[in-house]
Amino acid sequence: MRQLVQERTYSLTLTIVLIGLGAALVFPQTFPTFGNWSQLLLNLSIDTIVAVGMMLLLIAGVFDLSVGSVVAFSGGIAAYAMMVYGIPVPVAVILTLIGAGLIGAVNGYLIAYQGINPMIQTLAMMGIVRGGALLISGSGIQNLPYWFNALSQSRLLGIQMPVWYMLLIVGTFAFLMNKTVFFRRYYYIGGNEQAADLSGIRVKRMKLWGFVLTSVLAGVAGMLLASRLGTALPTAGRGLELRVITAVILGGASLSGGHGKIIGALLGAMFMGLVSNVMVLARVSGYWQDIILGLILIAAVWSDKALQKRGALA
Repeated sequence: MRQLVQERTYSLTLTIVLIGLGAALVFPQTFPTFGNWSQLLLNLSIDTIVAVGMMLLLIAGVFDLSVGSVVAFSGGIAAYAMMVYGIPVPVAVILTLIGAGLIGAVNGYLIAYQGINPMIQTLAMMGIVRGGALLISGSGIQNLPYWFNALSQSRLLGIQMPVWYMLLIVGTFAFLMNKTVFFRRYYYIGGNEQAADLSGIRVKRMKLWGFVLTSVLAGVAGMLLASRLGTALPTAGRGLELRVITAVILGGASLSGGHGKIIGALLGAMFMGLVSNVMVLARVSGYWQDIILGLILIAAVWSDKALQKRGALA
């Protein structure tokens, strides 16, 4: 199965290159420009940061549908703390990450220790947290502090900082998943949870920490999005959970667990971002964009099932 995941990674990389080359030929004045590519990477940076956490969960055989709401809630909490209570930016950032982690802890505890179905629990949490974001942010909190906005609006080598944060997070978690015993255990849990438990791995605790890490990453993404826009919007992150799940499945994760690579989360998000960018350049209607992205999700799930059958036969 590992070979099949590698094949998917290679084929996805080749697909991205071919789409990029085709778009450069069709839109030579707009697509292959520094401005377009820096904007493309900026747009996919938020999804990729969340996709890293989602990849970890899917490797463990679970998922989280509340991440989009956590993105909106985190931006709102940080903005509310700074604008209403005058809390300094570093303290507001820390408090927001703690709050996001607590949401993940609740999800993880109820799923791992109480046996609640992940879809039911995280779907319920999605509604609760989205409602909290609406209560906190209202129609949006604007005029955020300069140093908070600088987190995303500052540039390095002409590229906005969220892109660099994205690369740092992908690189860090790719190293952790490949080289550390703690994170390698998620593969064993997703491959055979009962066997992992019998071998001495604390499966419940590992799942709990997986949900905490995923929510913390969603919290980071939420603050970066609010910082980039200069406004905390309660509608931020709508539909993000489906885009992220699509990206990680395209990137090699399996719905059955036990497989996937962090670099696949980046490649999957890159594919999704590239397709969206090309559709914008081609002036495809927003309605059709949603339909096309939905079809990509169906194709990704179908591909996952086909690879599972192929792996079983092999």
